[in-house]
Formats: sequence, C-alpha cells, structure tokens
Amino acid sequence: MARAMLSLGSNLEPERHLAAAVAELCARFGHVALSPVYRTPAVGFDGPDFLNLAAIVETDLDPEVLDAWLHALEDRHGRRRDVPRFSSRTLDVDLVLYDERVLRGPGNLEVPRGELAKHAFVLKPCADLAPEWRHPTLGRTLAELWREFPEANKAGIEAVPLDL
Repeated sequence: MARAMLSLGSNLEPERHLAAAVAELCARFGHVALSPVYRTPAVGFDGPDFLNLAAIVETDLDPEVLDAWLHALEDRHGRRRDVPRFSSRTLDVDLVLYDERVLRGPGNLEVPRGELAKHAFVLKPCADLAPEWRHPTLGRTLAELWREFPEANKAGIEAVPLDL
C-alpha cells in the first residue's frame, strides 16, 4: 500500500461537492485523514473564493491509475474541462504526493505537484495534515516549507469550520 496526499478544492457549492468527494474517497479507500478546511481567494481569475483541504489515503492504485480515478471523481461532480483552466469549478482533486515518488506524465500528472510549493491553498492544508512529510525533490518537510513560505503569499487564507 502507498500513501497519497491529495489536494481538494471547490468554489461552486463547495460544501456540497467537498463533502460528496470525501464520502467517495472514504468509500473507495477506507479511512481518509483530512486537514482543516481553508477559504482562499481564486488564483489566476476573478471568481468566488475556494474552499480547500488536503487528504491522505492509503492506496493499492499506482499513481497513474489513482490520477485517472480522481479525474473520474471530478467528472462525476460536474467538473467541466471545456472552460479555461483558471476558472470556477465544482471540484478539483489533485494528486500532490505519492510516497517519495517523483514522476511526470502521462498527461498532466506531476508528482510532487508543482503547486505544492507555490500556492498557500495547497501547501497550508498539506502542512497541517502531515507536517513531517518530506518533499521528495526539495528535501524539506511540509512544515519547513510552510514556515519559509513568503508572508505575502499567505495573505487571504483563513480556516473555516466545516464538518466533512
């Protein structure tokens, strides 16, 4: 079994879509560890705020198969792929880390996910959930990466109470 870190986000009916996604993750993988939920402004476009969180699952799926399963999960929740990449969405679920693996492709699969070290909406929930997890290419723990994250890039992220 492998340990996989996922980043989940939504800005269209986020409470409903995130709760449904977590339920499906639990149904497929059993226990799912969840971070706190954070409200963050949309990045790259004007739109409603996102709700974001991280999840850890134990999986028997290879990264490529897990990534395809996550895309199908997004699709089941109305994720549109015929709109600009940076736009509102019902559900966004990305494979961020997979054990200590480093891979690129097929398609947009990238582990570790580049957004992990670039965006507070990915890094903060991941660092809260698994502060000791070491980034496989940067060699730093997620807690260290968050402590070193530029203060200006932390603006706008706030914890929100949401029972998933």
